Amino acid sequence: MALVSVANLTRIFDVSKPWLNRLIERRKKAYLTAVSDVSFEIEEKTVYSLVGESGSGKSTIGKMLVGLQRPTSGSVKIRDVDLARETDAAKIDAVRADIQMIFQDPFASLNPRWRVRDIIVEPVAARGGETKGLAEKLLEQVGLSARDAGKFPHEFSGGQRQRICIARALASEPRLIVCDEPTSALDVSVQAQVLNLMSDLKDDLGLTYLFISHDLTVVQHISDRVGVLYLGRLVEEAAPDELFDDPKHPYTQMLLEAAPKLGEFGRDVPPPKGEIPDPINPPTGCAYHPRCPLAADICKAERPQMRELREAKVACHMAK
Repeated sequence: MALVSVANLTRIFDVSKPWLNRLIERRKKAYLTAVSDVSFEIEEKTVYSLVGESGSGKSTIGKMLVGLQRPTSGSVKIRDVDLARETDAAKIDAVRADIQMIFQDPFASLNPRWRVRDIIVEPVAARGGETKGLAEKLLEQVGLSARDAGKFPHEFSGGQRQRICIARALASEPRLIVCDEPTSALDVSVQAQVLNLMSDLKDDLGLTYLFISHDLTVVQHISDRVGVLYLGRLVEEAAPDELFDDPKHPYTQMLLEAAPKLGEFGRDVPPPKGEIPDPINPPTGCAYHPRCPLAADICKAERPQMRELREAKVACHMAK
């Protein structure tokens, strides 16, 4: 059963200069399409990962999922409730209570003036719930000491701060957690500890994750389903084994070829060709065609639609 259903999701930002500057320079308004017609579903108690280069729209999708940003068009339904368009306040409040987010930078997301105890119980205290002993219990659950509840965020290492962020996310007993690159600021050994903790918590508490990352190794380790984004468009979706063993889209193939591989130190890999196009003025047809070695005339003229190809879904005219 799908806990989250994303349909034709689009987000456009107005990045125009101020009115007077446009008037003097005789410029039109400028719009940046951060997310373009993205659709996917997240099954309950699974991990759905979004990967792609910086600027591909991963974090924007995560923020729309938790309600921090509104879609320009399309819908995000959680338990069949569209937070952007639902008018029943009780339904919105019930769904919001089931969603939490873990941010990329643990220190920036923790209030430096609050003690860890107050940070962790804030989601519960805001709703008038019982908070006595909650922080200490959650700290022990994420591998820290109950005595740490009285400390401030600056007294912890990066990995410990991220564990505090995980404890805060668990405080309200959510069903869905959006993880926006939660391990990218950590070193490799600490990354492994945090990922193993998140995986154990998912199994123990029946959590559902939307996991956002640019690290393919991390994605392969934790995911049940992977979506690949390019310039705000979903270009491929598959189970991790299928995606890593038999990538269908040329962009996915490029990402996997460029990724570091254990046991292939010193290998000679040609750098990816071209640069990501300007999202304010994206290419016609397939957004990847200026960099694609398989591009044909149809790729420049017609945007490919997602289609099923064996065990995967791919948006590519040339994929076989």
